[in-house]
Parts: sequence; structure tokens; C-alpha cells
Amino acid sequence: MKILGLGNALVDILITLQDETFLTENGLPKGSMQLIDHDRAGELLALTDSFPRGVASGGSAANTVHGLARLGVETSYIGKIGNDLHGSFFHDDMLQSGIRPRLLQSKSPTGTAITFITPDSERTFGTFLGAAVELTPDDISPTDFHGCDLLHLEGYLVFNQDLTSHIVQQARQAGLKVSIDMASYNVVEANLDYLKDLIRDGVDIVFANEEEARALTGCAPEEALGVISEMCEIAVVKVGKEGAYVSDGNSQWKVPATKDKAIDTTGAGDLYAAGFLYGLSLNKPLDTCAWYGSLVAAQVIQGIGAKINPEGWNKVISTMDSKR
Repeated sequence: MKILGLGNALVDILITLQDETFLTENGLPKGSMQLIDHDRAGELLALTDSFPRGVASGGSAANTVHGLARLGVETSYIGKIGNDLHGSFFHDDMLQSGIRPRLLQSKSPTGTAITFITPDSERTFGTFLGAAVELTPDDISPTDFHGCDLLHLEGYLVFNQDLTSHIVQQARQAGLKVSIDMASYNVVEANLDYLKDLIRDGVDIVFANEEEARALTGCAPEEALGVISEMCEIAVVKVGKEGAYVSDGNSQWKVPATKDKAIDTTGAGDLYAAGFLYGLSLNKPLDTCAWYGSLVAAQVIQGIGAKINPEGWNKVISTMDSKR
């Protein structure tokens, strides 16, 4: 299976907080994703200049594609970056990870996701989309999907509904399966009716956490799974430390999470999707796919940021091989 990721090409700026005071004082609801402009991004960075921080390539779909590439899946990625240092950093990181990038360039700065990490490992985003939000339907052509089997979208794209609909339509016409990660509960709330129609009409696989599933259906996780599975081919509802519910519309499974201490949950959902889609690429049963997802997610939360180091990947692949 060849997998194409499409989403907002962002550079993650990871900032560790001592408590939740900064979030409260700056109007950042804990666990949410807030869209901010360039000036606000600069203000938040200046206010946290003395806090511990790191930088990594990011964006939800990009994180998933990185994970898939590390697992040996042939991958490509489409996004838009600026002609700046952050854009060069993003492009080079894709190439070094074995991903085939198609990165369009803009005169605007490369987007950044300022990620605030609280002591309980929860993350809150202030996202300046920059060049990423300038991706348009005209940037996407049928040839972009040639040779691919599955398109993975991030839910953040649905703020541009014309773009998202065009992408899904092109993918379906090219014969690709489509998966989408709901991204954030406030994304779902702001685009509820559109998302329901999109899933029914063009999405095969839906990834949602407990809050996103509730925002989409108004139901608790297990009941939400049933509602979502009536809308698509495969539904996944993640419930954190309790694992995940998975359904193909006929059967459902509850797959427990791997028990590991969380340092930072940034990228956990993205890497869960990577592990799950990797299992699908091998035609594994859905409960095995869910276990793969849990295994990869458990590894990424043991460090800061949405990337797993080489030692961690060796551990993941060794554990998968032992269970084949």
C-alpha cells in the first residue's frame, strides 16, 4: 500500500509549562487548538522566551506520514510552505525520513504550531497556519494521486471546506481509500454538519478521540463508535489510557492501550493512525491494527514532541515482529 498524506505543513514549537497559569492568563483553553495570526504567534513566543522549548517538523498528517515511513510504508505528502528557514527545515526533514514531498511555496511564512505542554502531558495549540492555509483546490491535480492506494487527511483542513471536498473528490475518482483524523473537538464543533456529510459521502476510515467522537455524535465512546461506523467503513474511537474501540460496521473490538508513562501526548493520535494504517497495509485484522496503533502511540508519548527516536522505533518494530 502506498499512502499519501495531505495537510497543513507546520513546524512545531514545543514549549513546556510548569502549570496551567499561562494558558488561563492568555485565553488558551487547555487541550484545544486555537488559530492565531502572525502577530499573536510572535507575542506568545516572546512571553515564553525563557521557557524550555524545542522545534520539530509537524502538522497532523505529516506526523502520521513520518510514522508510516519509519515503519517501511511508501509515502508521499502534499502541503504548502514559505520560502524561509522553517520551510527548508520542513522539506529537508521529509527527505531525510524517506518521504516523497510535493511542497508548494508561498510568499507567506511557513506555518507554526506553538504547542504548550502542561505537567499532566496534555498539549494545547496556538496555530499560525501561514503558508499552509494558502493551499487551494487549483494546487491539487488528479496526477497527485497516481500510484497511491490511500489518502490520509487531517481534520484541520476542513476549515477550508472547498479544498477538502475537492481533495476527497479527486482521491475517490482516482480509486483511493480515504482516512481522516478528526484533529480536535473544537474543529468538529465548528464544522459539524459538513463533517457528517463528508464522512458519509467520501471517507472510509475515521479516527476520533473521545472528545471528538462526542462532538461528532453527542454520544459516549462506545455508542459513538456505532454511530460513526454507520457512516463509514472503519471507525476508531480512542479513549486514552483505556485503549480504543474499533468497528467495521458488523463487528467491534475493544483493544486496550499499552501501559506506558506519558511525558507528552503531542502526536499520540497522529502516530496511532500511523500504526493502525500500517496494519491495514499488511491486511491485518482490525484488532491487530488497533494494537499496532496503541504500540506506536505509547512510544511517542514517552518523549517530548511528535517524533520517535531510532531506539524507540527499534523497540516498536521488534515488538511487532515478536507478535506476527
